[in-house]
Amino acid sequence: MNTNDTIQYAIESLKKKGAEKVECVIMDSEKKELNIDAGEMSLFRTTFNSSVSLSIIKDQKKGSLSINKLDKDSIDNAIKDVINLADSSSPDEAYDIAEFQEEKSFKVGPISPNLDVMYDRLSEFSDYTHATYPKVILEQAILDYTHKKGVFANSNGVNFDLEKGMYHFSPMFTSKDGQNTSSFNYTGFCSKHLEKSLKDFGSIDRLLKESQEQTITNSVPEKFNGQIIVAPDCLDNFISTMMGYISDISLISGRSVYKDKLNKSIADSRLTLHSKPRSEEIQNNYFITSDGYESKDSTLIENGILKTFLLGIYGANKTGHSRSVNDGGAHVVEPGKTAVSNMIKSINKGIILSRFSGGNPSDNGDFSGVAKNSYYVENGMVKYPISETMVSGNICEMMNNIIEISKERIDYGDCIYPWMQFDGLTIS
Repeated sequence: MNTNDTIQYAIESLKKKGAEKVECVIMDSEKKELNIDAGEMSLFRTTFNSSVSLSIIKDQKKGSLSINKLDKDSIDNAIKDVINLADSSSPDEAYDIAEFQEEKSFKVGPISPNLDVMYDRLSEFSDYTHATYPKVILEQAILDYTHKKGVFANSNGVNFDLEKGMYHFSPMFTSKDGQNTSSFNYTGFCSKHLEKSLKDFGSIDRLLKESQEQTITNSVPEKFNGQIIVAPDCLDNFISTMMGYISDISLISGRSVYKDKLNKSIADSRLTLHSKPRSEEIQNNYFITSDGYESKDSTLIENGILKTFLLGIYGANKTGHSRSVNDGGAHVVEPGKTAVSNMIKSINKGIILSRFSGGNPSDNGDFSGVAKNSYYVENGMVKYPISETMVSGNICEMMNNIIEISKERIDYGDCIYPWMQFDGLTIS
């Protein structure tokens, strides 16, 4: 059976067994991957993956499972298993599936990789790193092209098919100077094309340079309450936590600090955050939400005002709020008007936070963790890289204590972030 026949067979079989509502997703992917390990080009491989995901609602009970085989016997066994899962679960009237939408096909990115360009770009990156940053050790660097093709369908007549090709690059590195070594660091990007050198994507070149500077570090002189500049590489730690507070689990449980903040201020008026899965600004687009709707771009926070919750069908039904038009992510933060260099000059005492290692923040937004690959700033000057420095504060208070947002931004392909300057953090 081809993909569409398999999906229709699964949906019809499940309906015959008593499922009132059915979703089925079939996805095939192929990844071609080039690796650098310990500084040397070491591996080229191709991997394949196929998956079938079934989700049903039967007597207001839900069952879901995924398998990685597409033969008829495996599908039949999965049909039996998902029926049993639904029968053994608890009923909930909030369960539902997407209503009918017009059939659509979505295509993005190249349908096949340029392997010669992949090899040349990775080889060029290795040579550049060795020549320009001789203290840097490329622990691993992975350049891959992934092609995905699949179908999302449900028993309400939704039928979307997708074909997507995307390049991804993720280097991990450290630096060594005699007996001194830096903390490891990593970064990455995704792109539809490799039209420029790998070092010129995202923040790769800057982080390589900083790594070489970080073989000798010092502690901050004392514990203090001060300012931090969160680099784009680290900003997603805080943005993602905020987005968790406006998503299904936190809102359904009633624990969210933002549960009563829709259309109210939750941040400084200079903060505007979009989710743009369909925009040309974003390389790594997505077109179908996890619950089966065609995705749309949205503004999450506008001039500090929370404009939407990130709720799927289930969360919307449980809370009484509207369903989100996308699944979040694909973040684009509007730039400010101040250069990063001027943000640094304005700091009396603080740090530039480039990487953060800490546990999950508490329900009220309190957090604490270690600043990695970061710098101490005093009297408007970057003094030195710091070691094992703790940063603590409250994310909700941070977002209301924004001092500046940089006019410079970094494009990682799946998000676009500036530098952001905050006040009122404890640094020790």
